[in-house]
Amino acid sequence: MSDTAQAAAATSLTIKRRFNAPPAKVFSAWTEAEKMKRWMGPGEIFAKHIESDARVGGRYRIIMQSPSGDVFDVSGVYREVVAGEKLVYTWSGTLTPENETLVTVIFKRDGDGTLLTLTHERFPDQSIRDSHNGGWGGALDKLTKYVEA
Repeated sequence: MSDTAQAAAATSLTIKRRFNAPPAKVFSAWTEAEKMKRWMGPGEIFAKHIESDARVGGRYRIIMQSPSGDVFDVSGVYREVVAGEKLVYTWSGTLTPENETLVTVIFKRDGDGTLLTLTHERFPDQSIRDSHNGGWGGALDKLTKYVEA
């Protein structure tokens, strides 16, 4: 692996998760603001405000809050939107205000369910990547409960 490839791998993460729900349901939970509020944010962190214009060039904004009152503000632009199949969007927020990262989410039919592959890349360093890995993991746990209910 080249130095460039190693650096890219060190500052990106990939998470795979299977949901017992069809791709269209998981996709809508990922793109419709009222549905996103039900799961976005790990653990006790909740989304208190979400805007989502899920179309190429459309913007989103997510404001999350922890029980202690800490606020996390994330926003970006949708770069690619294929209904029920794929989302690509920029991500800039409280932990990386000077650094725009990139999120790609693939929704693939898997029998009666969905195999989701989330890739979040371009982190400035491994510690920020690791904190996002934990955040996404916790949020996906909540997404599982929501779409499988």
